[in-house]
Amino acid sequence: MSLFRSLFGKKEEAMPPADLSVLRCDVHSHFIPGIDDGAQTLEQSMEMLTAMRELGYRKVVTTPHSMADGYKNTPDIILGGLAKVRAEVARIGLDIEVDAAAEYYLDHELERKVTEKEVLTFGDNLLLFELPFLSEPQVLLSVIFLMQTAGYKPVLAHPERYSFWYNDFSKYERLKERGVLFQLNMIALAGAYGPQAKQISEKLIDVGAYELIGSDCHSMGHVEAMKHTLTRPYLHKLIASGKLLNVGL
Repeated sequence: MSLFRSLFGKKEEAMPPADLSVLRCDVHSHFIPGIDDGAQTLEQSMEMLTAMRELGYRKVVTTPHSMADGYKNTPDIILGGLAKVRAEVARIGLDIEVDAAAEYYLDHELERKVTEKEVLTFGDNLLLFELPFLSEPQVLLSVIFLMQTAGYKPVLAHPERYSFWYNDFSKYERLKERGVLFQLNMIALAGAYGPQAKQISEKLIDVGAYELIGSDCHSMGHVEAMKHTLTRPYLHKLIASGKLLNVGL
């Protein structure tokens, strides 16, 4: 918790804690144990899922990393892990629904996965994907077009974290014009990724660019950071916007 506190920016006028139960569903997390950099044991999975239920969520769509190099999670691996998580949720009597998709890294394998429909989606064919943090991939727009022509609705994970766009807001506008949905990492609003990510996230909220909000929860440290975010005015503003699709998932 102290780590996240040290990351948060200057104090701003606090509001009463936001009621996350109105969102109903979280759409980005790493709760399947032992397959990526999230939960490593089933016990950790249950601890985090219990915390999510206590925050008000009735459902989570957990999204393990899937990439060509690193976490090579296929649909079979993810769904096998999901079955174990669901079984443990039922065993301990935890009142939360758990579903799974994936967070796809835009690498040289993603086009093949999309073409061969070797992807897991959530909601109405929503496909969550992330970018490298160093630079915009040259194939970004072509892969987005491929997703759409294959019948998927691309959801860009945490656009507020891509620093290569910070000085050119038109890059975000270009993606919105092409129908890309944006998913906010909630804790960005408390400065967990630095002041620039916080500033960009607030600007994206101001222009109505986000359709989804997620925890991107990897650990109980993220849960504590979420609790610190509940009083942030921009979280209240986004929830009140009526634009978020979480509630219908």
